[in-house]
Amino acid sequence: MSKPDTKRVDRAIRQTTKKLEAVRRGEWWPLTGRERRDMLRAMAGGARSIHQGRSTTGAENRMDTIGSAAEMRLNAELTALYGERQRIVTEHARDKAAKKSSGWW
Repeated sequence: MSKPDTKRVDRAIRQTTKKLEAVRRGEWWPLTGRERRDMLRAMAGGARSIHQGRSTTGAENRMDTIGSAAEMRLNAELTALYGERQRIVTEHARDKAAKKSSGWW
């Protein structure tokens, strides 16, 4: 029997890993639209605080919270993808064992 077909899941795992690394570096391209909007809103609030001569701690905390939420989301997605890959491999092994046991010998 051939190997289990995990190409699609492996590709998704690679893409999600790249997204997770980008979020950890502070890049915005892997963020969802809502996360980007919230990030811009926090930046605007920080700019307003600077203009008024106040501290930007609140805006920085909001941006950190948004970044960590995106990181958690991508970690959960990665965990689900690894689970799906394991399910495919296990299913393939089960089918292979069933085929061997129902053989001639």
